[in-house]
Amino acid sequence: MEYKIAIAKQLSDILKSKRKSLGLTQTDMGQKLGVSQRVFARNEISPEKVHFERILQICSELDMDLIIRERNRDEPKAASPEVESW
Repeated sequence: MEYKIAIAKQLSDILKSKRKSLGLTQTDMGQKLGVSQRVFARNEISPEKVHFERILQICSELDMDLIIRERNRDEPKAASPEVESW
């Protein structure tokens, strides 16, 4: 399954959902990454504040890949999350 991420909160939700679907706790993930549960919880909640290498490690532990692709210029641009459309 692919997920489009436009804001950090979306990445947080995806990582948390995948972790739970695998039956892993934050403590389990912390142990896999060599950090405490508290540190992992901060990583999961605020991925925008985490070193990119850590995001890649988390994805790897969750058996996920991070893929970047060019946008299709024919696709309509999504509105910015902070902008309301009328």
